[in-house]
This record gives sequence, structure tokens and C-alpha cells, in this order.
Amino acid sequence: MELELVREYFPNGVNGALSVNGEGLCHTIELPWRDNQHAISCIPEGRYELAKRFSPKLRWHLLVKDVPERDLILIHPYNDAEKQAQGCIAPVTTITGEGKGDNSRIVFEKLKAFVFPVLERGEKVFLVIRSKHSKL
Repeated sequence: MELELVREYFPNGVNGALSVNGEGLCHTIELPWRDNQHAISCIPEGRYELAKRFSPKLRWHLLVKDVPERDLILIHPYNDAEKQAQGCIAPVTTITGEGKGDNSRIVFEKLKAFVFPVLERGEKVFLVIRSKHSKL
């Protein structure tokens, strides 16, 4: 399965739309692009494999694998990228500003319910990230 994240870049954050086969799943928020710097930038555009991951703090969430020069890039709930993110991606219900949204936890649970069964069947899930203005 392949998820597509189409981003729009702003000075204070990145807003996106996550879909599968052209069907919208949710919006996303991230930190602004700051040259892929650890913990202060969104990750580069590209194609990444996703995996299930557990931590005591975040519980079950998604790991974005093999990000160049980065590690522990996660998809997990938060509503304000500048205050809560360290390079990760958050699904949100509604975009409320640059890198800001709402009801992240609610839509994250729906995203997990959609993606986790695919991973549990042993199928691969990929995330393709591109700019809204990209021709890819």
C-alpha cells in the first residue's frame, strides 16, 4: 500500500494532505523545511517505508524508516508543530494555521486502524512525500 502526502510549505510550518489511491484520509502538520536539520526540520520529500513502533510515552505509532541523516521520525498525534514536534508528522482533522491543526489524536486513531491491519498481514506500507507543486 502506498500513502501519498502532498505538502504546502510555509515559513512557520508545513501543512499537508494524506491520501491513498486518491482518497483523502486526513490533513497533516509538520515543522517548516530547515535543510533537514535534526529536530527542527521536516524530512525531505521522498518514498519511505512505514513500520509499527511502540514506546511507553507515545504508545503505538508509526515509524518512518530510512530517512536520510535522521532517525526516529514518527507519525504520531500533536496539534502544534513548533511546540510539540521534533521532525515528526502529525495527522490532524483540520488545519488551523501554519504547522497547526486540531483533533490530532482522534484522526490518528483512525489512521492506525487503517494502516496497522495492512502491516500486521505482512504487507509493506510506503509513504510518498511530495510538494503540492511537484510534478512527481
